[in-house]
Amino acid sequence: MDVAAAGTGWAHFCAKPSLWGVLFWGRPGRDEMVRLTRSLVAELVAPAVPHGSLVDARHLDGVDPGAFEALTGYVWKHREALSRQVLKLALVRPAGMVGAVVAGFFEVMPKPYPVKLFESSRDALVWLEHDPAIASELDALYAETAEAPAIVTALRAVVDDYPTIGEAASRLGMSQRTLQRRLRRAQTSYQEQMNEARVRAGRGLLLETDLPITTIALEVGCSSPQHFSSLFRRLVGKTPSEFRTDRG
Repeated sequence: MDVAAAGTGWAHFCAKPSLWGVLFWGRPGRDEMVRLTRSLVAELVAPAVPHGSLVDARHLDGVDPGAFEALTGYVWKHREALSRQVLKLALVRPAGMVGAVVAGFFEVMPKPYPVKLFESSRDALVWLEHDPAIASELDALYAETAEAPAIVTALRAVVDDYPTIGEAASRLGMSQRTLQRRLRRAQTSYQEQMNEARVRAGRGLLLETDLPITTIALEVGCSSPQHFSSLFRRLVGKTPSEFRTDRG
């Protein structure tokens, strides 16, 4: 399960080239949905291929009107590209009134692709013609991402271009010293978060492209293929070559 981007209340993931999706929890606001839509655009251009989409909203506690508006605006703006790239979308809704609101999302606009509602992510995956065991990966992603300290989640949203710690702190509206202190309290460091960002990006490139590993290493900011391989093995448990082979 490769995370394309994550924020407060959401994670945009690619399980494989033929399956992308979004995991929601809590009550993300408009600004967070704007960040999500910037990531969603990656599904609409090469190297992304036509794919199924899984939106897992089981863990939502509420729906922010501004967030709803941001997402409907994204669908309206990109509906032609969405109709080409998304083959069908499975929406896993939460229970109760929140579930009713989520279920009504596609009732306020023309659907650019077939949509079906589910209460189980496993059933949704079966309809999308994917292995229902991926549901366990989604649960693990939720546990890892939703329970991460707020500063780690916020940082993940601003390190896609591998900024310096000073630049990252500025983007988060705090001093470098404050960022370092908050990361220490979260029992991590800026270097470790950058390492994880490089490996996340590397996993995506290994999964979605045929680029040589040397090229990928340089693309994600590693000083050499050896550095990338060592980092990848430490965080993923296998080398980039092994990972690419296993993913087929």
